[in-house]
Amino acid sequence: MRATYAQQPLSVIYMTQTRLRIGRAAEDLVASRLASAGWTILDRNARSRYGELDIVAIDRHTLVFVEVKAGRQDADFGPERPVHAIGPRKQRQVRRLAAAWMSEHRDAPHYREIRFDAVGVTYDRAGRAVDVEHIENAF
Repeated sequence: MRATYAQQPLSVIYMTQTRLRIGRAAEDLVASRLASAGWTILDRNARSRYGELDIVAIDRHTLVFVEVKAGRQDADFGPERPVHAIGPRKQRQVRRLAAAWMSEHRDAPHYREIRFDAVGVTYDRAGRAVDVEHIENAF
């Protein structure tokens, strides 16, 4: 049986809150950069019972589903680069969520193509973004 949030040790709760805060900051940074580059942000944190799409945007005539991962520089565990955390299982989930999003948003602006991008944001120990890696057509 899984412990409820209230039953978790404070160190686990703190780490979860820290991860959520860093993840949200990474999504904000990426959305801001995409908008500055001329992309139209259609949706952020689009939730369904199956999960969440981080960013849905239009890049010229392409509908893009952007998965954002954040990580810490010199972390003791996890992949070397945050984008490596987007494995086959997560890719399948994002594709399923994208299909559901498109069926629910038939009024979305016209697009010719669909693309799945991955963006990894690396933070230093002080919480500053030190690297942003954007891979177009990542999966």
